[in-house]
Amino acid sequence: EKGQTVGAARPPEKPLVIVSFPPETRPPDPLRRLPAALAAGRVHPIQAPPARPSSDPMAWGAPARAQSSRVQALYDLCRRTFPSPSPSSAAAPAAPPPASAVRAISSLMDTISPADVGLRDDSLGDGGGGHGFFDSTFVKGAARAARWAQPITYLHVYECDAFSIGIFCLPTSAVIPLHDHPGMTVLSKILYGSMHVKSYDWVEPTVVASNRQVRLAKLHADDVLTAPCPTTVLYPQSGGNLHSFTSVASCAVLDVLAPPYAEDAGRICTYFNDYPFSSFSSGRAKTVDSPDNYAWIEAINSPVYINMRPGMYTGPTVQDRLS
Repeated sequence: EKGQTVGAARPPEKPLVIVSFPPETRPPDPLRRLPAALAAGRVHPIQAPPARPSSDPMAWGAPARAQSSRVQALYDLCRRTFPSPSPSSAAAPAAPPPASAVRAISSLMDTISPADVGLRDDSLGDGGGGHGFFDSTFVKGAARAARWAQPITYLHVYECDAFSIGIFCLPTSAVIPLHDHPGMTVLSKILYGSMHVKSYDWVEPTVVASNRQVRLAKLHADDVLTAPCPTTVLYPQSGGNLHSFTSVASCAVLDVLAPPYAEDAGRICTYFNDYPFSSFSSGRAKTVDSPDNYAWIEAINSPVYINMRPGMYTGPTVQDRLS
């Protein structure tokens, strides 16, 4: 009959998007510094995040475009903000970026969810098979680490000479001891869970105790942070450049380090013990406004009780647009 379409072609099916995951590699700094030895082991990619609404450019059936991911947006913004050091200035301290640039990165990190980086919001607790990051048969950390301790997992996302992006995943009660970030600006976003953060900044000019190799620092923060919460920022000389993490509940932290740790540039992670001000304050009580806000800091060798291992990052791949 006129006007009737015979044998009309069926509408094409939506394409199946296949995402490949990079092989597990030895992660670069900062994990290499956090502890002295890492335990090798197989890791499981966790389940894919749920489908996004159809209005999202990353919805099912949409073309796979790296620039549409928030991780790619974070990389692009960091690339514009943190210049690569020249060979002649590689060992020189990097100047902190402008406040407006830091606010832009912080605002973007505030929008990043666990699903955006290939994680799920961990609502199963520590009995959920290791949060999907490692086998129940994993090899433990260094022999001196506590036998019962579940490992902290580091997921390497990206690193260049100017900055690095990575994720620390901590089971309940895990500790990353007090350590510093020499000449670095660090932005941290808690993706899920809860952690206690204690941080200090050095008192300038330097104050040392005469009877022990300890240096005075002022307390910057001593708080429990629970997701969702704003991104925190530390600077080379402010914002809590020395900090420690203790997970109150299993949690994950997205970190941007600019520039990253580099031994040849003098950016080496140093660990510390902190002592109450009263421990070595003989004759110095009048030099501080409130003794409870100060502590004596002592450099130590790498702690023996960290159980940390590399994991497999399964989020969107970053397209390095150096050229």
